[in-house]
Amino acid sequence: MRICLIAEGSYPYITGGVSSWINSIITQMPEHEFVIYAIGAQTKQKGQFKYKLPNNVVEVKEMFLDAYLFEEGEWGRRFKLTNDQQKDMMALLSGEGTINWGNIFDLLRTSKFRRAADFLSSKDYFDILEQLGRNKYNLVPFTEMFWTVRSMILPLFLTIRHDIPQADVYHSVSTGYAGVVGALAKHLHKKPLLLTEHGIYSREREEEIIKADWVKGYFKDLWIEYFYNLSTCTYEAADQVITLFSRNKEIEIEVGCEASKISIIPNGVNIDNYTNLVTAPQDGKLRIGAIVRVVPIKDIKTMIQSFALIKHEVPNAEMYIMGPTEEDEQYFQECMQMVESMEIKDLIFTGEVQIKDYIGQMDVLMLTSISEGQPLAILEGMACAKPFVATNVGSCKELINGLDDGIGPAGLVAPVMHYEQLANSVIKLCQDQKLREQMGRNAFERVQRFYKHQDFISSYRNLYQSLGGSREWLESASN
Repeated sequence: MRICLIAEGSYPYITGGVSSWINSIITQMPEHEFVIYAIGAQTKQKGQFKYKLPNNVVEVKEMFLDAYLFEEGEWGRRFKLTNDQQKDMMALLSGEGTINWGNIFDLLRTSKFRRAADFLSSKDYFDILEQLGRNKYNLVPFTEMFWTVRSMILPLFLTIRHDIPQADVYHSVSTGYAGVVGALAKHLHKKPLLLTEHGIYSREREEEIIKADWVKGYFKDLWIEYFYNLSTCTYEAADQVITLFSRNKEIEIEVGCEASKISIIPNGVNIDNYTNLVTAPQDGKLRIGAIVRVVPIKDIKTMIQSFALIKHEVPNAEMYIMGPTEEDEQYFQECMQMVESMEIKDLIFTGEVQIKDYIGQMDVLMLTSISEGQPLAILEGMACAKPFVATNVGSCKELINGLDDGIGPAGLVAPVMHYEQLANSVIKLCQDQKLREQMGRNAFERVQRFYKHQDFISSYRNLYQSLGGSREWLESASN
């Protein structure tokens, strides 16, 4: 079977998290061929893969969202849109009404214009935008609205005009642009679409836009509705939707996914990979670790503030932030400046490392994210019998406390951005060795019982089989 995995902002450009999840599926299913449809943020990422691609990856198609910066259209043409096309385009731009995505796909892939920018430079588009301005933004300068909406939708339009490799099954690993590509693939090739949501993409984009200073207040709702529309497109097209834990399922239903489509398949970890680890020397130090990319959504700044308090109460504490730092270089520099200005000692950014070289030496692990799905970092720590302190996002609370499984807590949970409570939780564990060890044992028992890697792989193998059938790719391609 040939499976097309569609990923945005992850594999193969970034390590950890969703990327590790994708790489695990590919490597554990050598009987299938995989095509990677990789959506990156910037063209400069082209070919900059962080993974050695497994032998069963037969193609990588790259698409970059900043390509719109290089698009210029021919101004002033008219393409004679039908009433339905005008209606659907207005619904997409305004965030109001029902969108027939098939009409949008067919319109934007038409041979009437050479590139997406031709449509956005047309009289038809201008007429729709003028109506939008009169109805919703009559107090906003038209030119400001024009360029705002253009920057919002041009990456989507470019994405829709890209070719989609043929496959037996399409698997989008988020909604957003990856989800729309999956919906488009189903529309073009009439093959089944599977969606896996690790976090809720539309909710994450909403949080970012609310905080963003690059979106003016009166356009924030427009951007938020736009991303919810992309999610709706994917939910409607998907044959099955997989999420990782129960709360995510509830949110998917709240934002419009049909409940009957949704199943839960938790992540899994191979405990055997975490035996015979390097342990810490008996030097009297307490080592706190974080397996994390240094990016804003992981809220490293709150982690730094927490460690400053921890260090005051636990002078022999050390902090190891283990993960790549180059994804957002400006944010990394801000974190480094924060450490320097606060004169924090014994806080080490290791950069990208082999986690197994470090994790066995840690006494406590931390996660301070403002948004998560079901973090592999926590599962890895649990497999090493390490207690965790984490923010109450995604499934962190469920992983740490369990779902009435009788095992007991595997750590402590604190509110998002509450650096004092996070610090107090870590201090509590640092000062109580018996508590650390008991919570570590609870962690190991929970992951061993409920989060087995083989169960996770078997579930997806069965899903692919049910959606794509047992045909070999060469047989299906010849039909």
